[in-house]
Amino acid sequence: MEIRQPIHSEHARTLDTAGLRRHFLVEDLFVPDRATLTYSQIDRIIVGGVHPVTQSVSFSAELGRHTGTDFFLQRRELGLINIGGDALVIADGQRFEIAAREALYLGQGTREIEFRSLDAARPAKLYFNCAPAHTAHPSRKITLAQASPETLGDPKTSNRRTIYKFIVPDVLPTCQLLMGMTQLEPGCLWNTMPCHTHDRRMEVYFYFDMPTDAAVFHLCGEPTQTRHLVVRNEQAVISPSWSIHSGVGTQAYTFIWGMVGENQVFKDMDHVAMTTLL
Repeated sequence: MEIRQPIHSEHARTLDTAGLRRHFLVEDLFVPDRATLTYSQIDRIIVGGVHPVTQSVSFSAELGRHTGTDFFLQRRELGLINIGGDALVIADGQRFEIAAREALYLGQGTREIEFRSLDAARPAKLYFNCAPAHTAHPSRKITLAQASPETLGDPKTSNRRTIYKFIVPDVLPTCQLLMGMTQLEPGCLWNTMPCHTHDRRMEVYFYFDMPTDAAVFHLCGEPTQTRHLVVRNEQAVISPSWSIHSGVGTQAYTFIWGMVGENQVFKDMDHVAMTTLL
């Protein structure tokens, strides 16, 4: 497990491109037959990927050492969204078949978790966020049809997009974790613009559905101290609560957002006027 320390906003102003990427960009999320985990001390979120190809993958007992618990989810909850082939997840004996663009929530206290691909020729890619939890809620699969959709934006401003809210209070109860997926319409390039911050929650953006020669220019930093990261397919950006989180791509793409923090009110945002961005 890789550990990332928090970065103060004043410190972030001094970082060059390499420094910004080292602290905020998560690369190489999917390694065949392994689980990758990046632990951010910002609200204690863990960002990772599971990519079972030739064999099943499980979380090792050593993860409890990193979290100070007997097993990984003893005091945590986990949400995942599949971006690959069909998967089978076995959680404490419960079997969940998760197709592409379907989600799974695993409640606090889930002990034994196994991840498999149903077809080795089309292996699953399970992107997950994991957060501290104080109450056990039932594990549950969420299909795309069950997600709470919201379409925003306009082709005139190149930001027409549909937000699928998979793990939100309107769909199922969790302790603090929120997750969803935003899909841009063809010809639209901007996400979350006009942009915002939310001092009460941090957020992670995971970009995918991009060809190898495409990129997203992810905007971050304070509204009057903006920076950018060049993000490739299947990479994630850790966004502190003081930072904006927005991006523009070389073509349409999809991204998964995950939030943890003070509340679960999706529209609790501090909007930034376009005229104040610098």
